[in-house]
Amino acid sequence: MLRKSGLWCGIIGPVLWLALIAIAGVLRPDFSHVTHYISELAERGSTTEALMRYGAFVFTGLLYVCCAGALLVTLQGGWLVKAASVLIALEGIGRIGAGIFPCDPGCIQVSPGPDLHRLFATVGFCSGILATFSWGFVLRRRRALSSFSVACGAVALVSLLLMSFASAPRLPSGLLEHLATVALSVWLLVLARTEVPQRLIKA
Repeated sequence: MLRKSGLWCGIIGPVLWLALIAIAGVLRPDFSHVTHYISELAERGSTTEALMRYGAFVFTGLLYVCCAGALLVTLQGGWLVKAASVLIALEGIGRIGAGIFPCDPGCIQVSPGPDLHRLFATVGFCSGILATFSWGFVLRRRRALSSFSVACGAVALVSLLLMSFASAPRLPSGLLEHLATVALSVWLLVLARTEVPQRLIKA
């Protein structure tokens, strides 16, 4: 029962994450999914701060951690399976941290001290991308699912790399970040929904 509940977390988490981003965007008429970062929906003092910080970042991050635990139990494999599952947990932890430490208005740091929001967000995105590539290798006997995992990771990686050149006026930084998070979310949704049998894993 707990195992199935954990896998359901991997289905509910990505859907809820994307849904709350869409809802918060509607509640903020000044927000653009093309030019603004997702974190700006949870910035300090915004009307959608509580919804995004605790509902989107912290809660869905917890769901990701629960899903990772369920995958560890479901797929009894070698160290690679464990590492690939831990990467999903780290993605969730990164998201939780990004919610606990929101960015300043406009996501331009004015508070003293290290930019913990950016640090946790980076950990979350990097772990998610590494998870897709790791699972792509773990699931190499299932070519369709393996290729899908790698493709989602590649889309997220390229999008985030392009986003790093956000100073270029022609690059829609917000849209690129949205594309990356959609790719990673859809990937986890498909992985949790598939519930790959142990006999198909070669670790």
